[in-house]
Amino acid sequence: MEAMRILMDEHQSLAAIIHAIRYMIKEIGEGRLEPDHKLLKAMVEYLDAYPEKRHHPKEDEFLFGPLRARTEEGAEVLAHLEREHAEADARIKTLEAALARYQAGEPCGFEAFSEAFDAYAEFYRLHMMTEEREVIPLLIKYLTPEDWARADAGFAANRDPMGGTRNAGGQEDFGRIFSKLVAAAPAPIGLGAGPYKDD
Repeated sequence: MEAMRILMDEHQSLAAIIHAIRYMIKEIGEGRLEPDHKLLKAMVEYLDAYPEKRHHPKEDEFLFGPLRARTEEGAEVLAHLEREHAEADARIKTLEAALARYQAGEPCGFEAFSEAFDAYAEFYRLHMMTEEREVIPLLIKYLTPEDWARADAGFAANRDPMGGTRNAGGQEDFGRIFSKLVAAAPAPIGLGAGPYKDD
């Protein structure tokens, strides 16, 4: 079940990233950290590029689809999760708009961005909890070895770029960004070193 291992690794990575961003926002709000707008923008771009546009489609194609084909058990929770996956663009647009207002210096822009990110983080906490507590046991129960072989190949072919992948357009290296975030995040997720500096 390599797909399962990758799924859980990606959930753990996303939780760590979200935690680090929330910590960074808290430190900015309390005046202990200068805002790094480039870093904040890059992290929102990462959330769009990987969890929303690559991780969720993998779940739908290689796990949820085969599960639906094997059983009607869990149909309601799968439908709920798939609706949440389909709302990805709206979630990101809300976050991008709040960040743009903050970066433009609008009154209460920081507070609005902080609230928008808190809402995003809470959504993901509940979303991943539902997948792990309600869907994973059904996957283990019903998927066949053939289903798992296909899922393993699909997940392995499309991994989280936080490992350091630079995209074809030469944009920011997400692995480097994550290292900067982890340097400022509190233990046990990070080193608590902050603040962020470009290499």
